[in-house]
Amino acid sequence: MGSIKKLVIPVAGLGTRFLPATKAQPKEMLPIVDKPTIQYVVENAVAAGITDIILVTGPSKRAVEDHFSPNYELINWLKKQKKDDIAREVKKIADLANFIFVRQKGPYGNGTPILSAKSVIGNEPFAVLWGDEFFYTPRKPHLKQLIEVFEKYGDPVLTAHKVDKDGTKKYGILDVVEVEKDTYQVKNLVEKPGPDKAPSQIAALGGYILTPDIFEALEKTKLGKGGELWLTDAIFKLLKKRPIYAKLVDGQYYDTGSKLGYLKANVDFALRDKKLGKEFKKYLKKIIK
Repeated sequence: MGSIKKLVIPVAGLGTRFLPATKAQPKEMLPIVDKPTIQYVVENAVAAGITDIILVTGPSKRAVEDHFSPNYELINWLKKQKKDDIAREVKKIADLANFIFVRQKGPYGNGTPILSAKSVIGNEPFAVLWGDEFFYTPRKPHLKQLIEVFEKYGDPVLTAHKVDKDGTKKYGILDVVEVEKDTYQVKNLVEKPGPDKAPSQIAALGGYILTPDIFEALEKTKLGKGGELWLTDAIFKLLKKRPIYAKLVDGQYYDTGSKLGYLKANVDFALRDKKLGKEFKKYLKKIIK
């Protein structure tokens, strides 16, 4: 079975939780230390073998397109200033993958951008990641962990993550049967059930390997909560027809779509930074008493 080469990243959301910072700047472009959040998502995907990245955009998302497009004027100026290291770093961004930009069409909801990428995906399995959340995975890239499960079973794979009791109030919780270590077959998903009704403490997070039959499922899915088209509704329509698996991902999860999650990511990555880490740690010790 061939490897997954195509990835869809929806980036059409309005980013209202970060207003006014996101009034004129996409939330996916908010920096973590010195790189925009979405670049961490892309780099992790490329490390897993992804070659084609479909960015599904909306109005006011031009900065995302510009970031992943060549900027020869900037590169040449940096070279003239003898800033060759920075010039190479800037050039490398556009060279990470083959970037394809698609404008989202249809109702609100996170299923619509997937459907908008149908003509680019064609009849092959593909990956989906969100532009404002990712895993720090020093041992094996997030998508690589999912792809390995897909290559073994040939069915859609979800990202699973263990949460505490409070997490059962925040995330969709999976009802699963373990088929091998850290790999589960999904029986059902319960949306934010709370600790008393949760079937497990395994949450479904962003990150999927999907098969092309998801498009028909999306087309037949009725608009759900808020009059929006939800990807999870279509996935669990597929569950009635075929097995779906979930992989417990080995890594540190960051939800930078929330203010607290965004701040945590900046602190952690600043501490990991070879140039900043030591001094930043000293500063934190100084101000935290």
